[in-house]
Amino acid sequence: MTSFNLRQVKLRSGEQYRDEQELTLEPLVFGGQRYIPVPETVAADLVVSRASTGTVFELRFDARLHGPCQRCLADAVVERRISAREYQATSPGDDDELRTPYLHEQQLDLSSWARDALALDLPDQILCRPDCAGLCPVCGKDLNVEPHEHEEELADSRWAALSELRDRL
Repeated sequence: MTSFNLRQVKLRSGEQYRDEQELTLEPLVFGGQRYIPVPETVAADLVVSRASTGTVFELRFDARLHGPCQRCLADAVVERRISAREYQATSPGDDDELRTPYLHEQQLDLSSWARDALALDLPDQILCRPDCAGLCPVCGKDLNVEPHEHEEELADSRWAALSELRDRL
């Protein structure tokens, strides 16, 4: 876990602290599939800005995930430029929107924040290519490699009466 100790940063209102941090990214499970960050350790820009009402944290990094395509199960790669921002009020009270979940006793949990920011930035589906045809629902062959169609199977004779009824309507 990568964390940053805020005790080393002494800021007054209006001041800003910038630093480059080495983040260790953890594998991510998305859509029931496991995606591995390559490389596992990335350089991230951390910016801490002090305001009169609290502190603003900004995190920027590039990430690349490798894993299966969600249509054909071939290898897929997702590259993302992540830019995340969090806020911690000086006196948040009971309002959860005024505090960041990544700050615990002056330790900013960069690994958890990076994981969540990356997960929120992923596309709806991770594909090997935008026009991936997927797998054949009948035989399971990869339609990208071997495009084909199956002839329509004959209906079960037990359903013949319903088919006749459908045709009449």
